[in-house]
Amino acid sequence: MDQAELTTDQVLSRDIPWETYMSTKLISGTSLQLLRRYDHRSESQRAQLLDDDGPAYVRVFVHVLRDIFKEDTVEYVLALIDEMLTEVLSQLWFGTSCLRCALSDTSFCPNGNLVSTNVPEIASERKLVRTREKLPKNQSGNASKGEASNEKKSITSIDDVLIGLVKWLCEQLKKPSHPTRGVPTAINCLSSLLKEPVVRSSFVQADGVKLLVPLICPASTQQSIQLLYETCLCIWLLSYYDPAIEYLATSRTLPRLIEVVKSSTKEKVVRVVVLTLKNLLSKGTLGAQMVDLQLPQVVQSLKAQAWSDEDLLEALNSLEEGLKDNIKKLSSFDKYKQEVLLGNLDWSPMHKDPLFWRENITNFEDHDFQILRVLLTILDSSNDPRTLAVACFDISQFIQCHPAGRIIVTDLKAKERVMKLMNHESAEVTKNALLCIQRLFLGAKYASFLQV
Repeated sequence: MDQAELTTDQVLSRDIPWETYMSTKLISGTSLQLLRRYDHRSESQRAQLLDDDGPAYVRVFVHVLRDIFKEDTVEYVLALIDEMLTEVLSQLWFGTSCLRCALSDTSFCPNGNLVSTNVPEIASERKLVRTREKLPKNQSGNASKGEASNEKKSITSIDDVLIGLVKWLCEQLKKPSHPTRGVPTAINCLSSLLKEPVVRSSFVQADGVKLLVPLICPASTQQSIQLLYETCLCIWLLSYYDPAIEYLATSRTLPRLIEVVKSSTKEKVVRVVVLTLKNLLSKGTLGAQMVDLQLPQVVQSLKAQAWSDEDLLEALNSLEEGLKDNIKKLSSFDKYKQEVLLGNLDWSPMHKDPLFWRENITNFEDHDFQILRVLLTILDSSNDPRTLAVACFDISQFIQCHPAGRIIVTDLKAKERVMKLMNHESAEVTKNALLCIQRLFLGAKYASFLQV
């Protein structure tokens, strides 16, 4: 069996040669007695031992991790710690001397000796991460009032540990220590840790967000689906953190998420992506980008499918309503003006919205028909077929909707510019150039019968 797939119970079933470690002076006689007393005991027996002498056991476990590098032993002790934290985290003894003991030993920290040793398997590192994740949040590791100041300095805070851990996880994403397990393990850990504010902050500062984006792609195998799900879970957690959103808004994250949600049939993947898009909808220009990427149509398609998850259906409905509100906001002349002035036109909803043209046609008269003049300039200067096609269509809309549209467009010498595009290699351009010429020649009375 692949060691990365071993369960905690399987790891804990191992027989560790503690006597050999004592004979080589890697552990003391006292440690041997404690370990033998704890080894292969029932949960209730272990709980009683921890109640009686918890700090001593934590010290023994930490010393083993510091001094012994054999992989099976490291995994075994980390599994013991993982189980211990799961069972007794709420007990008061752990929140005081035990935690302080563990944190004061730098070998147990991601910046210390354990992670820098040559342990080839990721399973050990994963246990360490899970252990760190479960440390109590109300303990900062600082010495309490009345303790000596030099003792306070020797104690590592949980925040310092998490920051070091995040740096190490980012390194795993850049250069995995294992070719197939490194990245999945790092993503698995981040999908749990990113719920913590200090982790989000340090992850963004370490430029970790960009390391997630390449992993957002359609998946087919079970392993790749799980990796995709946990990556999207990381993005969802980051969607609650504004500094991370700034990067998400300027990267390829949004189109990748939409591509994933279009092609995925795995309900948990679709759910986490939809929830992420719902979070991002109101952030900056992301709502406009979603409309441009035709997300409203994607949502309609998703709603037509048979999903069993009620949370997913509710999220789809909420996302659909939010997108409708964004479309209304997009259908404003200021937004249209900005698009035209940038000179990069696309089939955003306002271009073919009759209500937009009826409500805003007089705005084209501002500044001596500035926007109309820019549209005509685009016909001369742009090499982008989509931009040329939209510009021709918009000019034809102006002709159709403005009472003096034909006269104004003729005076601005639009006919010659549009005629040049009648033989354009793009069918989309020639179609809209023809529509524009027809409306220019026929006038509003007859042009209204032309198919848009």
